[in-house]
Amino acid sequence: MSWIDIGSIDDIPVCGARVVKTVHGCVAVFRTDENEVFATSDRCPHKNGPLSEGIVHGKKITCPLHNWVFSLETGEAQGADVGQIATYAARVEDGRILMDSDQLMKRTAA
Repeated sequence: MSWIDIGSIDDIPVCGARVVKTVHGCVAVFRTDENEVFATSDRCPHKNGPLSEGIVHGKKITCPLHNWVFSLETGEAQGADVGQIATYAARVEDGRILMDSDQLMKRTAA
């Protein structure tokens, strides 16, 4: 893995998200109430809703358009919903958020 620094954990509100723009498309980076970070694609597979504007609860994100719920850990839809979002390796080190740039390079453009 090749880790890149994408910013401070303090740049993301607790139970919130920010969008990281890359040459390969946008990635949503989420912060849980336990200060864990997760990175996923920013678009819901249902109706392309902006997941970064959704509601973070536990280790899940609820799409703001039609309330589909996804695991931030696996990207899998929860409950009766069917679908999956891409997830990317992210971690916090000394208050900085690091993402795996190798994974970002492999994704297709948004």
